[in-house]
Amino acid sequence: MWYFNLRLVLVTFTIKVITIMIPRSNGSLYTHTENTIATIEFGHHASNSFPSELLTRLAKAFDELSEDTSVSVIILKSEGDRAFCAGASFDELMAITNLEEGKQFFSGFANVINAMRKCTKPIIGRVQGKTVGGGVGLASACDYCLATEAASIKLSELTIGIGPFVIEPAVSRKIGLAAFEALAWDASQWKNAYWAKEQGLYARVFETITELDKEVQLFAEKLAGYNPQAIQQMKKVNWKGTEHWEELLIERAAISGELVLSEFTKKALEKFKK
Repeated sequence: MWYFNLRLVLVTFTIKVITIMIPRSNGSLYTHTENTIATIEFGHHASNSFPSELLTRLAKAFDELSEDTSVSVIILKSEGDRAFCAGASFDELMAITNLEEGKQFFSGFANVINAMRKCTKPIIGRVQGKTVGGGVGLASACDYCLATEAASIKLSELTIGIGPFVIEPAVSRKIGLAAFEALAWDASQWKNAYWAKEQGLYARVFETITELDKEVQLFAEKLAGYNPQAIQQMKKVNWKGTEHWEELLIERAAISGELVLSEFTKKALEKFKK
């Protein structure tokens, strides 16, 4: 009987591991909390891009952790050692057929950014690699970002006939309007991690992921030891004046939702897909 039970436990464990490792078409999102530090890790087989379902789950995760009294700090990271985030899912962009679907999809990024700005806990961004479009918006909505030398950024939206309208308020707030324009107008140009640091997107840049992870953990532990009331007041002060984003970002989502239906964008997406 003992032998049978042992075999059963081993089989169950193996199945769990396989389930976690197989990528799902709608992406993955895991939340883990240890010593009051919560880590949100998202992933998608297409360079950690975001389909709408994954955006919904991410916004919900921030809302839940904001209310969780056992959590002091949140770390946002993505799977793997390459791209941090490739922005919106191209498959879903190509599948949009009407204005409502377009607005609803881009509202996903709006909802995530609003959840991050309203979150009562400080959010540390851990950016290990290249990030595009909506991924730059996520990094900008973090309260503090650490990155590696490989963490170049690009706002490529104009190349496919839309624009970084939903994320613009978050990006401009973090790096300033001039730096945002430098990214948005030159939509095919990558800016390296040190440029992003000079503009204020990243606080520090490291040579390796190993160094990055070490410093992210150390910094999270420092924040977790600070007065929670002071932390909450810092969040309020730092995000003051953004209350209108609740409506503004949805309005911007409608703009992108309309543009994605244009003939220019449909052809550009099809060309990119090929």
